[in-house]
Amino acid sequence: MKTRTLAAWTFTAPALAVIGLFFLGPVAAGLALSLTDFDLYALADLRNLRFAGLDNYAQVLAMPLFWRALRNTLEFVVLGVPLSIGLSLGCAVLLQSPLARFKPFFRTALFAPVVTTLVAVAVIWRYLLHTRYGLVNAGLGTLGLPPVDWLGDPRWAMPAIVLFAVWKNFGANMIILVAALQAIPDELYEAARIDGASRWQQFLHVTLPMLGPTLLMVSVLTMAGYFQLFAEPYVMTQGGPVQSTVSVLYLMYEEGFRWWNLGQASAIAFLLFVLMVAVTQLMLRLGRRAEDAAAA
Repeated sequence: MKTRTLAAWTFTAPALAVIGLFFLGPVAAGLALSLTDFDLYALADLRNLRFAGLDNYAQVLAMPLFWRALRNTLEFVVLGVPLSIGLSLGCAVLLQSPLARFKPFFRTALFAPVVTTLVAVAVIWRYLLHTRYGLVNAGLGTLGLPPVDWLGDPRWAMPAIVLFAVWKNFGANMIILVAALQAIPDELYEAARIDGASRWQQFLHVTLPMLGPTLLMVSVLTMAGYFQLFAEPYVMTQGGPVQSTVSVLYLMYEEGFRWWNLGQASAIAFLLFVLMVAVTQLMLRLGRRAEDAAAA
């Protein structure tokens, strides 16, 4: 028994060392940093570093901009996650349909945005959404509709970023769901057809229940990614117009690398971490309840 335990620790030690070095260590350092007034003066001389306790957290929670950024981030998550999951599931089901042709081509084409450079495609989308010269407004013009200031109007800036993020990321979830659909036994669909179930009833009572664990995993991963909104507003709007696209992560970047308030930036990061953990636990609990209800 001792030999097996020693062997197990020997094989897992390299992985644990990497996790400790590149994850647990930086997390602990960030937490310690959030309890200090680390700024540009402390960066120049560590003797200027002072312990601040929870003052950084209190100052962050008192910032109106933090609550605005939190609202923007939640709006992005609430809009983006269902759209991304729905589009991924729809495309996966269509690609698994017996009527679908050229499946490898469409899988590659729909997955391609995932592996493209985010900054490059964000710049392209900026031109597509340009008020005067963008192809999107040109298309609206052919329909007799007025142009929309997609990135300069506070009402449209966040929806435009949501659409861009959904287009950029849905392909990864689609590939996962395609694999999950392929694992569903054909016998279940045959039994449903014998019982007289329509295609829609087969989807509701066979496909969705069998995809439940996969959909839960995909939802959690997508939610975590959408909470970390940064590159899209950084490239496309710089947080504007009138701070309508400032996210929590963008605010953390501004505090840490523009104003050099690294203690407050670390506090913002840990507040976002706590929020993500809470939402993840809620989603997992709801998922377990749904599975228990389906089993009953």
